[in-house]
Amino acid sequence: MATLEELCHSAKEQGMDRLALTDTNGLYGLIYFIEATKEQGLHPIVGSEIVTDEHRAVLLVQNHDGYANLCRIISARQCHRDFDLIKSLKEMRHGLIILSDDFTLLKALRKDGVEALFVEMSPGYNMASCYAFSRQSEIPPLATNRVYLLHKDQFALHRVLRAVALNTKLSRIKYGDTCREHNFLNSPRSMIDQFPHAPGAIRNAVAVSEQCLTDWDFSRIIFPCFNDMTDKEAYDTLYQATLEGCRWRYGEITKEISDRIEHEMNIIRAKNFAHYFLVVADITRKAGRSCGRGSAAASIVSYALGITHVDPIRHRLFFERFLNPGRLDPPDIDVDFAWDEREQIVDYVFARYGNRRAAMVSNHNTYGARSSLREVAKVFGLTDAEISRVTGKIGYGWHLKRVWKELADHPKMRGVEFKKPWDEILSAAVQLEDHLNHLSVHCGGMVIVPDEIRRYCPVEISASGLQVLQWEKDAVEEAGLVKIDLLGNRSLAVIRDALALVEKNCGRKIDYASWDPTDDPEAVRIFYDGNTFGVFYFESPATRQTLKKVGSGFTFEEYSRLDHFLLNVIVTSIIRPASNQSIREWVARLHGEPWEPPHPFLRPVLEETLGVMVFQEQLSQSAMAMAGFDAAEADTLRKVVSKKHREKKLRDFYSRFVKGASERGVNQEKIEEVWQMMMGFEGYSFCKPHSASYTLVAYKSAYLRAHYPAEFMAAVISNGGGYYSTFGYLSEARRMGLKVLPPDINESEIKYTGKEKEIRVGLMQIKELSKEGVEFIVRERSKHGPFTSLDQFLLRTSGHVHLQDVRVLIKAGCFDSIAQGGTRPALLWKALRFFDTPASHSSLDLFEPQPQLSSLSPLPKSLLSPPYSRSLMLKHELDTLGFYLSIHPLDRYRDTLRRLHYVKACDLHLHVGEHVTMVGWLVTGKTVQTKDGDPMKFVSFEDTTGIYETVLFPKVYDRFCHMLNEMRPYLLKGKVEQDFTAITLTVHWIEFLGQSIQGRAHKHTDKASPLCTPCPC
Repeated sequence: MATLEELCHSAKEQGMDRLALTDTNGLYGLIYFIEATKEQGLHPIVGSEIVTDEHRAVLLVQNHDGYANLCRIISARQCHRDFDLIKSLKEMRHGLIILSDDFTLLKALRKDGVEALFVEMSPGYNMASCYAFSRQSEIPPLATNRVYLLHKDQFALHRVLRAVALNTKLSRIKYGDTCREHNFLNSPRSMIDQFPHAPGAIRNAVAVSEQCLTDWDFSRIIFPCFNDMTDKEAYDTLYQATLEGCRWRYGEITKEISDRIEHEMNIIRAKNFAHYFLVVADITRKAGRSCGRGSAAASIVSYALGITHVDPIRHRLFFERFLNPGRLDPPDIDVDFAWDEREQIVDYVFARYGNRRAAMVSNHNTYGARSSLREVAKVFGLTDAEISRVTGKIGYGWHLKRVWKELADHPKMRGVEFKKPWDEILSAAVQLEDHLNHLSVHCGGMVIVPDEIRRYCPVEISASGLQVLQWEKDAVEEAGLVKIDLLGNRSLAVIRDALALVEKNCGRKIDYASWDPTDDPEAVRIFYDGNTFGVFYFESPATRQTLKKVGSGFTFEEYSRLDHFLLNVIVTSIIRPASNQSIREWVARLHGEPWEPPHPFLRPVLEETLGVMVFQEQLSQSAMAMAGFDAAEADTLRKVVSKKHREKKLRDFYSRFVKGASERGVNQEKIEEVWQMMMGFEGYSFCKPHSASYTLVAYKSAYLRAHYPAEFMAAVISNGGGYYSTFGYLSEARRMGLKVLPPDINESEIKYTGKEKEIRVGLMQIKELSKEGVEFIVRERSKHGPFTSLDQFLLRTSGHVHLQDVRVLIKAGCFDSIAQGGTRPALLWKALRFFDTPASHSSLDLFEPQPQLSSLSPLPKSLLSPPYSRSLMLKHELDTLGFYLSIHPLDRYRDTLRRLHYVKACDLHLHVGEHVTMVGWLVTGKTVQTKDGDPMKFVSFEDTTGIYETVLFPKVYDRFCHMLNEMRPYLLKGKVEQDFTAITLTVHWIEFLGQSIQGRAHKHTDKASPLCTPCPC
């Protein structure tokens, strides 16, 4: 129940100097346990409690061979259904001390000659029987304390956790389902007092603790091995590949390039990193498109091998952020692949290196605000509906520890009654928050070792069948295992699909790896105008607003002559929490406002970002320039600043910084100013190489948006978009002058398609349409030509496409082009007759599940021209596609809107400084916190003329936040503000459009107070 830090602190306070961690069937907390014991001055004992249906034993590590064997035993327990604990211990007992109260296991091991064997005696667990068996068998006894709790009062929460684990209610928890109430961390005196009859058990506990390995050192880096090469062979191979790659990239190897190669290769040789580069390059070559990113993008070796695609010399990228002579921890290379190709890449790695050498990194998932409330409420017996009324209103990033006492009064909880037992649920859930929940597979982390993965860390088999380490990414790195991140990226799939459409429509083939559109004028204009909807990494409302601010001070010709690539790299990194002031300062300086660095030493560091700290490595470089830190020391400082619990680790760095800066003649006031600037930075942003890699991908997206807008937007929607919904992207497509065509049985592919000025909705968009049915339709059409009528379609697809598929295809209008004058109800009647399914005579009932009648009636005459109204068609459009396609949703409110006086989105710039009324359909929103911790929200709305951005400051957000999740039209009142050329509406009042008309007649006027009482209606 307690954290490792709490356990170690309590053990130290009680006078202990050694502590053993024995996770059940695992070593999940090992790395953090060792760290926690070091901080408390304790000696860490490592072990595991191995439990099967038949047997149980506690294994303690005596030496390094014992650790490897423990990892193997745990892995076998987790991965093999026929695991036999006794057999495993006989085969892999060396270096392990075995404790057990399982008499069958102890007898078998004693008979086989196992020496380091003890009878475990634990208070409350059959101590008398265990002691008697010890004397009878002559296997020595050993005292242990099975610690599940830190204090007695944690038992109630332990019961909750056990109920969650067993998926049952608290009222059904039985005695054997939980630990005992006395399973808390006893003091040494208390333990001794419980063994007056068996002092030998206490002596053996002390003796064994002194035999266990406690001097743990994970500083050795475990690199993969490429093609069983020696280190020298790997280095020579990498050197030659780098030279060849640079000739491909640059054409000619200049002195600058040669010097950079030599500099990097010398460090790579010293750090023995050649195998790692070769392994990653081999993996990357298996994909047609990839994007190496992170600090590795600063490496010319990565660039030459095709791992990364951004030129580190041209863009002045700092290699030491990735690798430097003093760096002790292993850096990793992050590579993005198209999101739907990533699994193939992972499969290739496992096929090449096997489960013996490769495993995925895990995530240690913890309970968040929503999940802790949901799980606790379930075990208290609440229904899903009762639980969802609360959890459905809890947003991402909520922390119960901050709000649980006032949750019932939170503005988002208006209308929710917190009756008993919600008080108990909240009290338990807040304690459960941040508690370990379960393991999952990391989104991309892969570890490859040169020999056997199971000797370094235990593994499990995930639900998807992948072998996964029991440690999460930070523990993996701390243990010296080198991680490769193989990640999925939707934008790479967007670019792939758009390029395929371009080749199909225009006959133009573009090679992704060598394609660099950063100087294309039309691509550049996309960023200058802030028209980056759909452009990877640049499409959020905040980023688009920042781009407009950047462009506001220049003509396009001036902007295009600037280093616009660098400007955009800065934009991607400066967009971070609480950075609005930094953005304003930087944009103002970009447009001519004078600036000076905090100290002359920092001018070279902050020159390219105009005195504003933007990139992660600038924190490291500032420490180097100001206080003489070396590269490794400065990089360690950067990592500490960005992590939790940093204060206790920063004290030494602060002293070192003050000393170094003072020796360079910097006064104390300036030292403190720069230190605070570095601490305020907090590592929220990215390193420059990472931003540069993603910015290059963004330029490729922008190029396609500018030159092939239909193909590009179709690819964006087909791949699930990014920041916005499908409806949002279709609205943007229309704003771009594209026509959106409905799904068609002959014209639609599975994905969306685009050509010239048209986008065709793909069959993938139709809800409840089976994957098998869609694939057969497209395959049949490509083999035997288009369908000419519904009758022909039914005959050609008979046995492969079912009635339910045909029903939704008709409702979506897919057969309208081949209906031959028939209405949709008539088409469905034909389908029902074909499938010999009875139907009612009502045309409106045809689209719903049909009652079973004795026989199928003839086609009613009314179905030849039924009352298939526009409103019914729109309803079916919404049912099948999830949104209105033929109209904007606000068009349904035209009569209401005619009676309103409001400003259109396209005219918002004409009303700067004015208080206005606007109408909007919610597109997206983002909740953030002010520097005081108060929530506020940025929301994008659109009307039929354009999209606009709004901001709800804390007081207004508090009043109206419960309304901001409805798919209905809003009436907004507020003040139009302009920051450079970026226009926003600062909202003061929100109503739903339908309510506003009724309320205005008897309650509100345009001059009403923006915070007046809402009308009763």
